[in-house]
Amino acid sequence: MQAVVGRGGVDTRKSSPLLGPSSCVCSHGYGRSASYQLAGLRLGEIAKGTFLKLVSESLQLGPCALVSPSMSGMFSLPFLLEHEALVRGFVPVAPICTDKFTAEQYKKVQVPSLITYGSQDSQLGESSLSNLRNLPNSTVLKMEGAGHACYLDSPAEWHSALLAFLGSLK
Repeated sequence: MQAVVGRGGVDTRKSSPLLGPSSCVCSHGYGRSASYQLAGLRLGEIAKGTFLKLVSESLQLGPCALVSPSMSGMFSLPFLLEHEALVRGFVPVAPICTDKFTAEQYKKVQVPSLITYGSQDSQLGESSLSNLRNLPNSTVLKMEGAGHACYLDSPAEWHSALLAFLGSLK
């Protein structure tokens, strides 16, 4: 199984590749790392679910795990909701745009999910959690003392939880 790892805003500014989500999944055999940038979308604007579908098809990923920190929610959430059969597991890390979808839409998704956020995330932690709790096959990882980019604040806890979740999907 491959993992597709989105990028959050902090990832482009200051995160070490040794701490971030993509290095963790790549170093444990779950995928390859690639970055992308799209012109024409504003922050918080929902992308079409077909974007990640085309990425998945072009890389021949098959059903994959989708790790989605922060800003990547504008891509991952439409993909999850429109192309659930292509997602084997979902790891939202306080993503943006959770409020753009209804509780009923989330309740239809049966993909195993690890909803992750930092207890000190004053930006999106609780608000994204309140929407994502509607995913019926989900568990919550609240990383105590961590901020919005919780995987940077507590990398050992993050790596352990992420790898355990990915391992459970095999």
